[in-house]
Amino acid sequence: MMKQKIAVFASGAGSNAQKIIDHFKASEIAEVSLVACNKAGAGVLAIAGREQIEQVLIEKEQYKKDGYAAFLQEKGIDFVVLAGFLLKIPQPLIDAYPRKIVNIHPALLPNYGGKGMYGAFVHQAVIANQEKQSGITIHYVDEHYDHGDIIFQATCNIEPGDTPEQLAEKIHLLEHAHFPAVIEEVIRKQ
Repeated sequence: MMKQKIAVFASGAGSNAQKIIDHFKASEIAEVSLVACNKAGAGVLAIAGREQIEQVLIEKEQYKKDGYAAFLQEKGIDFVVLAGFLLKIPQPLIDAYPRKIVNIHPALLPNYGGKGMYGAFVHQAVIANQEKQSGITIHYVDEHYDHGDIIFQATCNIEPGDTPEQLAEKIHLLEHAHFPAVIEEVIRKQ
C-alpha cells in the first residue's frame, strides 16, 4: 500500500495536530502532508511551519463553495482529519472523501454535540448537568455537526468540584492518548 497522505484541518493551538504529526512521522502507512487552518496566526500554522508541512489558510468563500475538495485531490490527499476545526464541512468535501473524514469531539456523542458545542462550551454544559462521566468521541464526518458514525469513545470520570478547565485537561489527555492510534487503525482498514 502506498503511504496515505493526511490533511489535518484545525482552527486553534494545534496540540492534537502535533500529536498526530508525531505519531505518523515513523509510520509506514501514512503521513501528515498538509495542514489547513481557517484562522491566520493560529498555533497550528506555527506547528506546520516548524514541522515543514505544507499549510493552507482557508478562504471562507472558496471553502463554502467546495470545501477545498479539488485542492486536496490535486495535492494527492487520501484522508482528512479534523482536529479542533470549527467550520462545518461542506457537502462537496464530504462527497469527495466519503468515510475518509474523521473528527474528534470532546464529549460522549450523541450528547453535547451540534452547532456551538465545542471547547469550553461542551465542558461547561457537561458539568452544569452534573454528569458523572465525559470523554471523547472519534467519528466519521457527515453533513451534520457531530453526527456521523461513531468509531471510538473513551471516558473519564468527573469528580465533584471539577471545573470546566479541569475537565478540559482530562479530555486533552484522552485525545492525545487515543486520536492518532484510532486514525491509523481507520486508515489501515480502508
